[in-house]
Amino acid sequence: MSATASAPRGLDHLVIGVRDLDAAGKLYERLGFRVGARNRHPWGTENRIVQFPGSFLELVTVADAGAIPAPGERTFSFGAFVRDALAEQGEGLSMLVLESRDAKADAAAFKVAGIGDYEPFFFERQAKRPDGSTVRVAFELAFAADPKAPECGFFVCQQHEPQNFWNPEFQLHPNGATALASAVMLADDPAAHRAFLTAFSGGAEVLEGNEDYVLALPRGRLDVLDPETARGAYQVEPDTTPARFLGFCVSVLDLEAVAERLSAAGIPFIQNDERVFVQAEDALGCMVGFEPA
Repeated sequence: MSATASAPRGLDHLVIGVRDLDAAGKLYERLGFRVGARNRHPWGTENRIVQFPGSFLELVTVADAGAIPAPGERTFSFGAFVRDALAEQGEGLSMLVLESRDAKADAAAFKVAGIGDYEPFFFERQAKRPDGSTVRVAFELAFAADPKAPECGFFVCQQHEPQNFWNPEFQLHPNGATALASAVMLADDPAAHRAFLTAFSGGAEVLEGNEDYVLALPRGRLDVLDPETARGAYQVEPDTTPARFLGFCVSVLDLEAVAERLSAAGIPFIQNDERVFVQAEDALGCMVGFEPA
């Protein structure tokens, strides 16, 4: 396994599986995010989006199990992965998505690097602007897989109609969030995933910790934490899963204002010197962290 020859890839979005999409939308609104309208996929899932400049959160649920296609040897089924993750691991962050400038080239690069041999997947749908009008958005995906982290999904996403997707109005959040800062991954042995993550990220710079490390991406970062570091940073107790995603952090302008908003909303949180965070068990299985911009 070797790093791909492409430039490093920034955070594109995070896939967060939920059982009740409307309830998840209400929770994220209570957390202070602006949450988009419901969108339907032809493969049986529906989503609502929380958008930041250049990246977003995808709250997703299974809406029509009968429409989910079965995965194949070289075909990744997004709907099947979401369904199985909800059934086997429960709600929470299950897929990390990085940006792609050329999904077909990235799929070929993943094959050369030995981290995936899937056909690229293209799809389009209608999206709603703030004024209620509809526009076409289109995406092409290239998938990768880390056999040592079977509960974690990985793919890259190329936007074919970016002017119709990104909207500054959708990126204004009452909690003051300005960016998706990081995805947080827990691993019993972070070193076991380093070669895969380096290849998947396009050779992103690795900032060393002790057992843990950070992949510094062009947009955001991936924090890969060992049990001891996770316990210290997020008060997470270790479990028997070799690797899983804990949640994410967003950048905000005023941590105290976030703490006041969470208190007023009755949402439990922890505040330390570095950030304010809502633990996964209080946020539908996905830790939500806030850190200074």
